[in-house]
Amino acid sequence: MNLTVKDLERLQTKLQEEHLDYQLELVDGNVIVMGPSDYVSEEIGARLITFLASYVIPRKLGRVTGSSAGFILPNESSDLRAPDVSFVSAERLKHSPSAFVKMVPDLMVEIKSKTDRIKPIEEKIKLFLKLGTEVGILIDPEKETVTLYRPTGQPTVLTNQDILTIPELFPGWELPVSDLWPPEFE
Repeated sequence: MNLTVKDLERLQTKLQEEHLDYQLELVDGNVIVMGPSDYVSEEIGARLITFLASYVIPRKLGRVTGSSAGFILPNESSDLRAPDVSFVSAERLKHSPSAFVKMVPDLMVEIKSKTDRIKPIEEKIKLFLKLGTEVGILIDPEKETVTLYRPTGQPTVLTNQDILTIPELFPGWELPVSDLWPPEFE
């Protein structure tokens, strides 16, 4: 049975009425239940959102969102996907709708949780790039690497000694990769 975004919205409403809060995605008409992130992955996402938003908001460059922002993709099955972190430029999304947006973000980030497998994450990133996303990022907390994907060229792997830059979206923004990892308090 192929479900639609409307079917997914009804299912989410029903689950919320039962006080069940699942994050769902729709892929090729099938519902994918997304488990909660592990603590480290979620903290990395929150840190990245903070670093990006502190650059994006004062410059009015666009919108930075977390893992609950759903995108209806412009593919044949109108998949509904939610990257862990997203950015959409102000020029492409002038107002925030109170519904899922029908577009791909300019930047999408996936953060590997402890139970995630790399291949499905890479496939998700490549789908977004194929559909128009400018930059995809895979953050692997276990390896402490940040891999940048662009529609053309090979992926670029950054480590703790490197600086993350995305000049095509955030000119002048720099983030030491080591700043992504949660600090240890004495």
